[in-house]
Amino acid sequence: MIKYIFIFFIAILVSIVFGIPILKLCKKFHLSQTILHYVDKHSGKSGTPTMGGFIFITCILLVCPFFFNGNSYYAVLILLTMLGYGLLGFLDDFIKIKFHKNEGLRPHQKIIGQVGLALIIAFFVYFKIGSDIDFFGLKLNLGIFIIPFIIIFFVAVTNSVNLTDGLDGLASGVSLIYLIFFGFILFIIGEDFNYIVISFATAGALLGFLVFNCYPAKIFMGDTGSLALGGLIAALAAFTKLELIMPIIGFLFVLTVLSDIIQVGYYKKTHKRIFKMAPLHHHFEQKGVHENRIVTVYILITMFCGVATLLGYLFVAGVL
Repeated sequence: MIKYIFIFFIAILVSIVFGIPILKLCKKFHLSQTILHYVDKHSGKSGTPTMGGFIFITCILLVCPFFFNGNSYYAVLILLTMLGYGLLGFLDDFIKIKFHKNEGLRPHQKIIGQVGLALIIAFFVYFKIGSDIDFFGLKLNLGIFIIPFIIIFFVAVTNSVNLTDGLDGLASGVSLIYLIFFGFILFIIGEDFNYIVISFATAGALLGFLVFNCYPAKIFMGDTGSLALGGLIAALAAFTKLELIMPIIGFLFVLTVLSDIIQVGYYKKTHKRIFKMAPLHHHFEQKGVHENRIVTVYILITMFCGVATLLGYLFVAGVL
């Protein structure tokens, strides 16, 4: 475990070191997006650079391969998945910046891109990793249905991380805690060394990124970062067959995307809103809760979910 903690701290340092010039470049080339006009509380954030995801993506790509050992083929595929979704997010950010608007790729274009990438991963998982999934030691074989399951899983995870990226430090903070606990669980169940490296290196990279992304944010991760991060989280879960624990540790990712779905569905039927604004973190913000408090509570809840899941695996492993 000491070597994983060492990797975690190395990733923090690398993220900060590379974050400084990347932030300067984003400012120099005016890589900022238009703030949604109806998010009045965020009007002061207009002009803040975006595409900050390059900071932790760069760190992950530098740190992880350096520490990989043995057969790292599958681990490299996880990083390539991150890059694939990051490229999709980059296109979205680029259009926003180029045309000075908040909408980049059209929703159907984003979904086609997400599903296309997920389809490739789904077939790979089915033919190379297996069609079973694990839930606290219980195995469930989905057979050919693992393919649509993986596709739905990827679309859900990437969009939930993307939607959670709405307040300074929210998506990065929640993802950081998620990956730390996910890494501990991989260690307990004796998963591949390289997968654990990815978990702790990404967590460290996000903590370094938080130096620039915490309130008041000097840079946003953008869709470049949020889709890349969602792709990595989904791929890590799919390759380790732990898809079903993602909604537990990542409960707030699930709650975020559900609040958005409920709001849209309810409004289409009744022309009324359940929340003042969706996703849920914006609802709390509209009710006067400071975003720092919201981010802190989200992180604490994720820690609670992580501890509960970790204790469950310790019990299954016979440690408790």
